[in-house]
Order: sequence, then C-alpha cells, then structure tokens
Amino acid sequence: MLTGYDHLLFLVGVIFFLYHTKQILIYVSFFTLGHSLTLLLGVMADINVNAYLIDAIIALSIVYKGFDNLGGFKKFFGNQPNTKIAVLVFGLFHGFGLATKLQEFEFDKEGLFINLLGFNLGVEIGQFLALGLVLLVLGVWRQYNSYLKFSNVTNIALMAAGFLLLSFQLAGYFIAKN
Repeated sequence: MLTGYDHLLFLVGVIFFLYHTKQILIYVSFFTLGHSLTLLLGVMADINVNAYLIDAIIALSIVYKGFDNLGGFKKFFGNQPNTKIAVLVFGLFHGFGLATKLQEFEFDKEGLFINLLGFNLGVEIGQFLALGLVLLVLGVWRQYNSYLKFSNVTNIALMAAGFLLLSFQLAGYFIAKN
C-alpha cells in the first residue's frame, strides 16, 4: 500500500506506447476513475474481498498490459480488446485492492467519506508525481533507438514482474487458508 509498485507497473504498461499528453491523460483518467470508485465504494459499503485474490488480479493486470503491448491479443486471438475499457476495469480491481487493505483498520464511520476522499486525493497525487517521473525517464529514453529496440524485452520484463507478483499472491492465499 505504501509503495504502490503494482499500480505503477500497470500504469507504465499503459503509457509505454502512448506519445501524446492527451492520450496519457485519457488513459490515466480511466484508471483513476475506476480506482477511486472502488476504493470509496469498497470501504464505505464494507465490501470484503480476499486481499490475496484481488492482488492476484492486479498482478494479472500487469501481465495483461505487457502482453497487450507486445501485440499478443492481435497475434494469438486475432482481436484487440478495447484498451480504455480494460484500463477502467483493471482500475476497479486496483481500487478494491487498496480498499481491502484499508478495511484492515478500524475507522470511525463519522467523517469517513470525507477522510477517504482526502486519502484518495493523496494517493492520486502521489501516483501522478511518480508517473511524472516515469514519463520523464520514458521521454528521455524515447529519444534513443534503444527504446523501440528494447521495447519487447521491457514488456516481457513487465509480464515477468506480473507473474512474480501473481505467484506471491497465490502463495499467500493458499498459505493463509491453511
């Protein structure tokens, strides 16, 4: 929850091949909308979901985006899913992931909604700042031939990180069940 590395890995995949500010803002807005809705709804409605399973889905979102960036859907299935809808849906899962962690704390119901809005705003500002740093690095890297040359390797590494996170979450789930 403190690092948000899983959210950032997903967003790196989302923006990896986006070159225009308008496109980046649209996709990040879809993610933020989904993330914010389920964060607020999950905590306010006390929707309890197993944190390991939600985090496993979040890990799969990272794998999905790397696979998508490699053209895997078109290549293997002959069809490209709507990436904006996918980003929104995965944003919903990412928000539930954070909501499940927040539900571990005992909160006073009085003023909870306003406090959650403030918390969510802080999360989004932090995410925006981290994403800005990522965009700076990508912007510099895009000026070199190595960007496209190593784009496949980078997205394979993104998928590998997603699979690693998935294995950690599934192991946690099965260990916790016993």
